[in-house]
Amino acid sequence: MTAPAGLVDSHGRVLRDLRVSVTDRCNFRCLYCLPETEEAANFYRTRYAAPPPPPHGAIIHAWRPRSELLDFDEITRVARVAAGLGITKLRVTGGEPLLRRGLPDLVARLARLPGVEDLAMTTNGFLFRAHARALRGAGLRRVSFSLDSLEPENFRRLTGRDGLAEVLAAIALAQELGFAPVKVNAVIIRGLNDHEIVPLARWAAGAGVTLRFIEFMPLDAARAWQREHVMPGRDILARLRAAFELLPVLSARASETARRWRLAGTNAELGIIAPVSEPFCGHCDRLRLTADGQLRTCLFSRAEHDLKALLRAGADDAALAARLRELVRHKEDRHHIGEAGFEPPARSMSCIGG
Repeated sequence: MTAPAGLVDSHGRVLRDLRVSVTDRCNFRCLYCLPETEEAANFYRTRYAAPPPPPHGAIIHAWRPRSELLDFDEITRVARVAAGLGITKLRVTGGEPLLRRGLPDLVARLARLPGVEDLAMTTNGFLFRAHARALRGAGLRRVSFSLDSLEPENFRRLTGRDGLAEVLAAIALAQELGFAPVKVNAVIIRGLNDHEIVPLARWAAGAGVTLRFIEFMPLDAARAWQREHVMPGRDILARLRAAFELLPVLSARASETARRWRLAGTNAELGIIAPVSEPFCGHCDRLRLTADGQLRTCLFSRAEHDLKALLRAGADDAALAARLRELVRHKEDRHHIGEAGFEPPARSMSCIGG
């Protein structure tokens, strides 16, 4: 019997989406990822019994040296082989991807790959305006921004820097340049920014962007996450329904991660991504390639698989394709958040890639 040509796991899921991290470095210190600021320490210390993050200036982890990162030829090769196996969506991530020098060159290479139908990027937006036109010209079509607060002081508390005005300007420029759709992701943390759920929705409707509310996940470098931090998707939805009339938006994609609604009387769309309280593992079609060449078959897995060693040992495309098929066959059936014995990934979201 001939093995299927594409990437199909043992649970029958067909993988179409590859997230490509280009750096583990970030210029923000978000409380839910790299909580190295005093504000982050104070939040955890005063609200929960979790150990606080290190004080301001402490280093939670060391960045990978450039020599340990995949170069653009290696990234493009993995993406090309994956596209030949049925991957149609590529998303460039980090860390903060715009910290990787020469990123438009990589985008141009990825945009030319046969089989790639959707090329997007996730960014915190702080450096976006300096690179936006080059990225658009290179073939980037979609961009998602992280924006967790519209209040300058709360924005600084969440991200560790004063950057709200710059991020808002970046979102406006992305719209002006024709990136579509422009999406905005807001991680909601109980007791910190859940009071901004409705204001964020109103802002998104007025700005003409697609907004996704995301549950707080156990991916912070300080290991301070506790379930009490999570604002469940159902609670986010209740806040929204108390303020707006919401009309369900149905998706033709079984692998859609967000439950979506349209604000009645508008074209504005809101979504809720709830991997903690309402897992969607049964339809997951994603792989993740870290900046240092590790393939991850689940965002929350503690296992990583070294493709860099294979690439640098001179493996040909057939060997690389066979390895990808083998790893996909063993993709986890689900994550185990909330189950007895769950341990978060050894590396934070910044190192894994969004």
